[in-house]
Amino acid sequence: MPKASISSVHAREILDSRGIPTIEAEIMLSNKITARAAVPSGTSTGKHEALELRDNEARFFGNGVLKAVKNVNNVIAKNLIGKDPTKQQPVDELMLKLDGTENKSKLGANAILAVSLAVCRAGAMSQNKPLYQHIADLASNAKITLPVPYSNLINGGKHAGSALKFQEFMAVPYKAKKFSQAVQQVCEIYAVLKNRLLTSYGKNSINVGFEGGFAPPINTAEGALELLEGAIEQAGYSSTVAIALDIGASEFYHDGKYVMDKDYSPGELLDYYLQLAKSYPIISIEDMFEQEDFDSFAELNKKIGKKIQIVGDDLLVTNIDRIKIGVQKKSCNCVLLKINQIGTLTETIEAHKLAVKSGWKTMVSHRSGETEDSFIADLAVGLGCGQIKLGAPARGERTAKFNQLLRIEEELGKRAKYAI
Repeated sequence: MPKASISSVHAREILDSRGIPTIEAEIMLSNKITARAAVPSGTSTGKHEALELRDNEARFFGNGVLKAVKNVNNVIAKNLIGKDPTKQQPVDELMLKLDGTENKSKLGANAILAVSLAVCRAGAMSQNKPLYQHIADLASNAKITLPVPYSNLINGGKHAGSALKFQEFMAVPYKAKKFSQAVQQVCEIYAVLKNRLLTSYGKNSINVGFEGGFAPPINTAEGALELLEGAIEQAGYSSTVAIALDIGASEFYHDGKYVMDKDYSPGELLDYYLQLAKSYPIISIEDMFEQEDFDSFAELNKKIGKKIQIVGDDLLVTNIDRIKIGVQKKSCNCVLLKINQIGTLTETIEAHKLAVKSGWKTMVSHRSGETEDSFIADLAVGLGCGQIKLGAPARGERTAKFNQLLRIEEELGKRAKYAI
């Protein structure tokens, strides 16, 4: 029986979880298999991310993506007809060649990524393989694992409307015995936290941010940490659940200073992080300094990197060239993988491989503007990275990823290994 090939490629404008347009691509194969994929979008974005093409016209206040849709339907589509969907790298490389720019500004990283992910899903379906297994094969990974979920239960920064500067306060069930147990622990902590907020701050405190976490009227990191630590303790999980932070420091960096309750120099902010790490059960910190300051990252990594995971997001933007700088300077020990930061699945896999080869960990991540597409759940399992940022166990676009991982755990059965 001949291999199925791509017979049509079609894109459309859909909505992300913030009511902002994004792009979805649909691939049909010669054997009538159809696969689709949707592209997430960030609110707090690194300036070195690949370009997300927007229309910049009146409709949707400039946020429409009809130009990106047109680029798929009029440029990319005709060049992919007849291609083998199981050959991910040649397909991605062809789209990169069609674009021809360093940051994918001609066709748009969102246009290219929508097709890249849809091709991957079609390739898995054409081989009758689970998506995570197809990704594992593409990445030459033999270690399939269920990831530890990093769940953003208190939102701050640009993800919420409060005065809290730090962006994410996450519960990390890193000592659960299996993924489903980790989900239970996160959900119970979330429920306890909700009740504690209602008691202390009233109904307005349980409004949620973009990623499903609560956005209470708290001004300080200590206040948020004490709330989260107290909820973890009350739920009975102090021995199995820790805390992770995503600072998002570029968002409050101005004229050489970090503006919070007062102005902090990089050195003063570093000392503040050291104090927090001593006072609270923190096991991971992300984006502690602004997105060009490899040296301050390296200094913090030198001081606490053996005990705490130092994660680069805006600093590294899933980009091999920037990861190489980070490795050379010893700025981090973990790379956050966001597929839309770089724009193709192949480049995401290459970034993961470089990090692992360098002795670093990786963590797959959602974005604040998500869709119901659960691709990143399969990506985390297929790469075997052992960590995934999912947001809170609330809002359909977040629970879609939790639920897909629960399905995968069930499907794997005794082969399901939780990455503790």
